[in-house]
Amino acid sequence: MTQPLILDGKAVAESVYKKLLLDVSLLSFVPRIVFIRVGEDPASQSYVRSKEKRCLELGLRGETLVFPETLGEDELMGKILNLNRDKDVIGILVQLPLPKHMDKAKVLCSIDPRKDVDGLHPENAGLLLQGKPRFVPCTPAGILEMLNFYQIPVEGKRAVVIGRSEIVGRPMAQLLLNVNATVTVCHSKTVDLPEELKRAEIIIAALGKPGFVKEEMVSPGATVVDVGINRVDGKIVGDVDFEKVKLKAHAISPVPGGVGPMTIAMLMKNLVMAATAQSQKS
Repeated sequence: MTQPLILDGKAVAESVYKKLLLDVSLLSFVPRIVFIRVGEDPASQSYVRSKEKRCLELGLRGETLVFPETLGEDELMGKILNLNRDKDVIGILVQLPLPKHMDKAKVLCSIDPRKDVDGLHPENAGLLLQGKPRFVPCTPAGILEMLNFYQIPVEGKRAVVIGRSEIVGRPMAQLLLNVNATVTVCHSKTVDLPEELKRAEIIIAALGKPGFVKEEMVSPGATVVDVGINRVDGKIVGDVDFEKVKLKAHAISPVPGGVGPMTIAMLMKNLVMAATAQSQKS
């Protein structure tokens, strides 16, 4: 039996970082990104630390502003407005989730879209929809980067995206459309989801249900990208039954070590793109 191609996100991320080091060396200044964290969510703390560490390794200046969970929404937006006005700040990232009393959409809209390195501002979403992307949400961008790295054909292929979130599912579908895939977006109301998956040549699973995608749902030779991060019995597992699905797939991403490393890599790429654009204006 032919062994499947394992889509190693760490290897792809390292190739991205190698190029970014060169790009950063050509800049006349040190790009500064500000991470904003509200509250003490352990996962958010870990994610922000990882981003700060990667900034340091690339020669970028990453700093974090931490606010108590009791911070008011207007106060937070006021602080973002000050960062928008600060010419020294190239990128602004608000770490999600936010406390329940805050309107996520309203807060994200307050970020200058030219500094929105997470790609979540409506202006950046609109540019992606038009096929003229500026900053693309990092996880979908990382998935496309990974497919390109492993030379997996996308144009003309039938792709199914499971999940329609603003952060992964919707922008992923649009990215695939922009490179001429034939895209179906499935969700909790989809009728006969297994049949939709069987027709797919590329499956992007981003629904947040551990082991949901089973071997019998996948056609032989499909490429399966697992975006899920679920904790089960103290372990992190994806949305795909990896051990069984890999027996049928041509290519498959593991969890952890697949899509995860690509998310931070694409954030760094967006930051360097923002810095390069700023440098060209100067």
